[in-house]
Amino acid sequence: METELKDLPPKPAEPQPESDESPLLKPEPVSPVPQISISSQSIEEVEIKLYAPFVRHDVYGTMGRGKLPCTEKLLLGLGLVFLLPIRVVGGMTILFFYYVICRVCTAFLAPNREAEQEDYAHTGGWRRAVILQSGRYLSRAVLFVFGFYWISETRKGNEVDGQLNSEANEPAHEDQLEEVERPGAIVSNHVSYVDILYHMSASFPSFVAKRSVAKLPLVGLISKCLGCVYVQRESKSSDFKGVSGVVNERVREAHQNKLAPKIMLFPEGTTTNGDYLLPFKTGAFLAKAPVLPVILRYPYQRFSPAWDSISGVRHVILLLCQFVNHIEVTRLPIYHPSEQEKEDPKLYAENVRRLMAHEGNLILSDIGLAEKRVYHAALNV
Repeated sequence: METELKDLPPKPAEPQPESDESPLLKPEPVSPVPQISISSQSIEEVEIKLYAPFVRHDVYGTMGRGKLPCTEKLLLGLGLVFLLPIRVVGGMTILFFYYVICRVCTAFLAPNREAEQEDYAHTGGWRRAVILQSGRYLSRAVLFVFGFYWISETRKGNEVDGQLNSEANEPAHEDQLEEVERPGAIVSNHVSYVDILYHMSASFPSFVAKRSVAKLPLVGLISKCLGCVYVQRESKSSDFKGVSGVVNERVREAHQNKLAPKIMLFPEGTTTNGDYLLPFKTGAFLAKAPVLPVILRYPYQRFSPAWDSISGVRHVILLLCQFVNHIEVTRLPIYHPSEQEKEDPKLYAENVRRLMAHEGNLILSDIGLAEKRVYHAALNV
């Protein structure tokens, strides 16, 4: 980024108008304008201002490569020797165990295939019950192994009707809310890949994932049991509805049928450092169904679990080397769109976004994935 700023051409000097009369005073000689050098400090200020949602503020610094104090080096060394091997083995053991459960429960069954999607999430009976309950418990077990020993959850209010009417009504039991009306989708801010583990442990919903995930060892079958909606942009078949069409159908199905798998969407489309909320995409709001907003925060003292401007491998290693990790969850009331919001998905998305920002003390930002890629490219120069 420093090179890019230095290479900018200087602004040409504006021509001075010629005077017809002789000046009364002799003008002082104009000294040449000195070339302004941009310090590393000013560059950091520009980065923080332009790319604030993706800037790290923990001890490990930008890209996790900052200069560490001696105390942090000692703690990191202890984590590498003692914590990392135990947590890797523990996580892989739980993953393999759940894979075996999914393999047994889907034995002799053909996956549900529709619009170039395939899943086992629509399987009923004891098979679905075992997949769902064991998936929730084992996801929580993985979080525990990774150092998330306690999860602080806060539930606010009852239900919200559209246009940011966030006044709480009389408290009601969760099963009563389910009987009245189910949300079509769960919408959440996106901070880390840990978000997925938490939502699996809480409600075991479906996610939107790349098509290649379905072919991964172990994880591929688990994603089909979750009922993931796979992104396959290269498909050109005539009956291909596109991800938006499949998501809309799944949202309506989840809203109308209590036995249908829930669907979880991250409308920001990318991760942040956890302090900001990016503009929402409208995919979760096109179906005109109510949504359940969930806000995730990751308090930290040393290493931030946010996956923003750091490589995946480095992030996993540093996360597993931290002795204790924390999650704070705020569950907002089910948001029911007004008639105006149903006719305008952008308005619906923006109102839910502002509600989440207000309740979660998050800062609204106007930048998105494109700016994040620019920031990453500048960091890697």
